[in-house]
Amino acid sequence: MGEVRVIEVHEDVFAQNNHAAADVRQMLADNGTFFINVMSAPGSGKTTLLTALISRLKDKVNIAEMDVDIESSLDAQRVADATGVKSLQIHNGGLCHIDADMTKRALQDFDIEGVDLLILENIGNLVCPAEFDTGAHKNVMLLSVPEGDDKPLKYPLMFTVSDIVLITKTDTMGFFNFDPDKAKERILKLNPNAVILPVSAKTGEGMEELESLILDAVQKNK
Repeated sequence: MGEVRVIEVHEDVFAQNNHAAADVRQMLADNGTFFINVMSAPGSGKTTLLTALISRLKDKVNIAEMDVDIESSLDAQRVADATGVKSLQIHNGGLCHIDADMTKRALQDFDIEGVDLLILENIGNLVCPAEFDTGAHKNVMLLSVPEGDDKPLKYPLMFTVSDIVLITKTDTMGFFNFDPDKAKERILKLNPNAVILPVSAKTGEGMEELESLILDAVQKNK
């Protein structure tokens, strides 16, 4: 019978990423910049919502935006064209996530001097981005009505690590079998501290409350 060696690895496999994330947070703290990481499935409305949010905030705080995609710079260009804020496109080499080291390297090429609010539009994926700390102060995720109220059951980690959960595309509620009470119950079971806010970039529902929530976080970061 062959001999099998067992090696116990006690170090956190994400330790290197966690160190890089701490470096990013310290760098941004020194700069007075509040950093939010926005995650969701593809097609949940991240770019549309962020464009609407940035348009409401840009005259009140200095904003910069970073966008992660496998290819193209379409989303970053959309945000820049619609809002006029400084935007950076990050191509992540085909990976399903961005980690803290990638964020750190991107920031070295992105002048954020004087930026009050930095927004990262993460790649559309409900699995990988939830596993990697980007160095953000807050994680925000979008759950769109067309996706269904069962997503917390299927992708629990994403809801567990998100500080704010935005239920988006509420203007489509009448067309889909989405129970907001079930969604909230499932989210809060995973994450009792999550702030859950129904929003619609189309009708404006919840946008004023979201604007106030972000502004308050930026002010507290000063």
